[in-house]
Amino acid sequence: MGADPGVLYRSPDNGASWELVPGLSLHPTREKWTPGAGGLMVHSIEPLGKGRIIAGISAAGAFRSSDSGKTWEPFNGNVRADFQPDKFPVVGQCVHSLKAHPLQRDLLFQQNHCGVYRSDFCAQDWTDISKGLPSRFGFALAVPAAEKQTLFTIPIHSAEHRFVPGGKLRVARSRAVGRTWKFLTKGLPQENAYVLILRQAMTSDDRDPAGIYFGTSTGTLFYSRDAGDSWHVLAQHLPPIYSVSTAVH
Repeated sequence: MGADPGVLYRSPDNGASWELVPGLSLHPTREKWTPGAGGLMVHSIEPLGKGRIIAGISAAGAFRSSDSGKTWEPFNGNVRADFQPDKFPVVGQCVHSLKAHPLQRDLLFQQNHCGVYRSDFCAQDWTDISKGLPSRFGFALAVPAAEKQTLFTIPIHSAEHRFVPGGKLRVARSRAVGRTWKFLTKGLPQENAYVLILRQAMTSDDRDPAGIYFGTSTGTLFYSRDAGDSWHVLAQHLPPIYSVSTAVH
């Protein structure tokens, strides 16, 4: 469980009690961490099996552990931090969302403050896969289990203007691990849709074809049952949607 300011907890007994994870919470690089607009938050915690864990921190970057959280190392090679004097620091990047593929756990994706990236848990660097997107900025990310090379994101205009570009709600899909992108709009509003989709407000299920779901800052929940080819409204007139999850019933 991640918390603000930049701390990680673990429970050895299914949540009955909690203990600080000092290897990350008291990391030697901590003096270089800075709060993002949402605070200094540990989020996107992905256990990958065999003692491997990766977590994203806003704004400190991605950190990984290979020994069940005892020790941690920064994992930010080739990830931009345009708001820092050093554009490619060891730490200080702002991860917005980070996910591992549900079935290929070594395959990692992140939507960062400064781009979309792909990597492998054992790699040295991240690969920038932002080319073809209208903006590097965004929060939402979905990685469906049924497809081996597919990911979804929703570009946001900028850090200063936090809504979809041009008021057109478009979902970006890549079926080539980010080498190329296609914009999906069928069923989505293409004018006056100045909405924001937050980091935990987009998800996918394990169906084939994949179901994709996301909620907006204006309280509309959209869904697709055909991996984004068409979209429908599941619910509307809700409060701002911060988090979306799925379960098979």
